[in-house]
Amino acid sequence: MTDPLPTGATIGILGGGQLGRMLSVAAARLGLRTHIYEPGSNPPAADVAHAVTTAPYDDVKALTAFANSVDLVTYEFENIPTEALDIIEAITPIHPNRRALGTSQDRLVEKNFLQDIGLKVAPFADITNDASLESAIASIGTPAILKTRRFGYDGKGQSRLNTSQDAATALADMAGAPAILEGFVNFSIEISIIAARNPQGQVACYDPGENIHRDGILHTTTVPATIPSRLRTDAVLLAAKILNTLEYVGVMGVELFVTPQGLIVNEIAPRVHNSGHWTQNGCAVDQFEQHIRAIAGWPLGDGGRHSDVVMENLIGADMDKVPALAKEPNCAVHLYGKVETKAGRKMGHVNRIKS
Repeated sequence: MTDPLPTGATIGILGGGQLGRMLSVAAARLGLRTHIYEPGSNPPAADVAHAVTTAPYDDVKALTAFANSVDLVTYEFENIPTEALDIIEAITPIHPNRRALGTSQDRLVEKNFLQDIGLKVAPFADITNDASLESAIASIGTPAILKTRRFGYDGKGQSRLNTSQDAATALADMAGAPAILEGFVNFSIEISIIAARNPQGQVACYDPGENIHRDGILHTTTVPATIPSRLRTDAVLLAAKILNTLEYVGVMGVELFVTPQGLIVNEIAPRVHNSGHWTQNGCAVDQFEQHIRAIAGWPLGDGGRHSDVVMENLIGADMDKVPALAKEPNCAVHLYGKVETKAGRKMGHVNRIKS
């Protein structure tokens, strides 16, 4: 794609969850339409998208029709089958590109990529059996975390090893899936930076946010993060290096550990990111509009922050707090339209404006 998408063009989105929903709202503000492809019925994005296809990712006919109905395709989550992408990409462009997606889909590939471009990561080892785990523990030590190489999110697909005696249980928790052992990092805080790049090579980054997790799920992101200005600069340069190396187009979330030795990359996400939700009320151009601008070939917003913000996820029963939150001054409520409330399920978030 060489020319920016014109008003009225249609962007296909793989996945119909809350990120797809908020991307659709952002696209509509720019006069663009969205078409959601989602295997599940009545997804959150269906409420606001122009069109929805409900079909599995192995439905060749549905994928072909979907690809032919849109001007380009993006996605709201990483774990899309390669075969589905092959069908779509033969018809219409996919942003971010397949290299970025393939890198982030596999934790081992991701760690090797980050190391190869000179960035610091936690000690890690590929785990294929009991012997490889035993060897990795001897090298990396404990405590450590055994993770599936693919399909893990929000603390799922992980098992903690406090001592070597936990090895057998941790390996059993992987249920035969390829895994990676990661050593613990001595960090003071976790931050994340939301960065964007368009096809012309323009890069824009938001201020790093400081993250707090509960039970493996992001609880709050606070901006500005309590880090010195030199680390803010380091985070921006680090994110730009990843984007440029991948020839990335779109928004990416980069999670980082702040350590005495500098920044260590935890993981990358080739999409809009939960820790970037604060931008909806802290910036003129939020991460969702930034992603749409990037993939559509538009100029990027500068990502400048006009307010300090604390973003808090609403998980499961937190929905009971919504009436009170709606009365709270300087508190913006964002709900995802999910009908069923479940423990551990992200139902919405709030952004509290601090200044």
